[in-house]
Amino acid sequence: MKKLLIALALIIAPLASEAQVKTPQASPKGYIKQTVGLTDVEVTYSRPGARGRAVFGNLVPFGKLWRTGANENTIINFSDDVVIDGKTLKKGKYAIYTVPRIESWDIIFYLSTDNWGLPENWSDAYVALKTTVKEEALPTPVETFTIGINGLDPNFGYLDISWENSHVALKFEVPTAKIATASIDKALAGPTWNDYFAASQYLFQSNGNIETARTYVDKALDMSSDKPYYVSRLKSLIQAKQGDKKGAIETAKASLASAEAANNADYVKLNKDSIAEWSR
Repeated sequence: MKKLLIALALIIAPLASEAQVKTPQASPKGYIKQTVGLTDVEVTYSRPGARGRAVFGNLVPFGKLWRTGANENTIINFSDDVVIDGKTLKKGKYAIYTVPRIESWDIIFYLSTDNWGLPENWSDAYVALKTTVKEEALPTPVETFTIGINGLDPNFGYLDISWENSHVALKFEVPTAKIATASIDKALAGPTWNDYFAASQYLFQSNGNIETARTYVDKALDMSSDKPYYVSRLKSLIQAKQGDKKGAIETAKASLASAEAANNADYVKLNKDSIAEWSR
């Protein structure tokens, strides 16, 4: 009997150690992703509830730095530079801190994003941007702390923060016109030398039309100012496949010289090996 109990204990013990109690979080995590114009904006945050408590002026004191949510940092991520209150905020991730007041809030974008709540040692050097927005009273209370991205326009949006009877909206401008214009200019300018190189490489590697591959690699070399060694290398392989070993050797020599200048040992060896093979 004793042996049986020991055996059962050995079986049950690992199972018990792996068991985990799952309960809902008091402040569940929220996540939003919104495209504004051509810019992606993501926010990850925790959402505390009022649960009958007086929030602003009590749970969240007026005039004090607040984590803007609960638990880990509330983090916002911009895929492009944005403009807030006439100031540029570089693309990337920021923790959002706020200082709520009765008539206005300070909103701070902070470079360090790995804090639990407020930073242990606050540094003004980490403040990427700080601005002040007007507070608006809500006619209907918001039970659960909420962040949204609303008021969408191709050129701007609003970061909305709402809880209890308070709401603030921070306008941010996105570089839609700049991105769209650059895209249009690139498209209308036609393919780049790298586009022709990629197309030629695909045709060569997939046993596609070798004549078209040759046309594309020639265009790539004509359009590129520095005649990259890997483009010349591709042309030499295409020439060899076409049966033009003499031309392939001459092109391989050009690729070899460029590879030596760039200190690329791999391409130096590849070209030397090919020249030796095609010279037989």
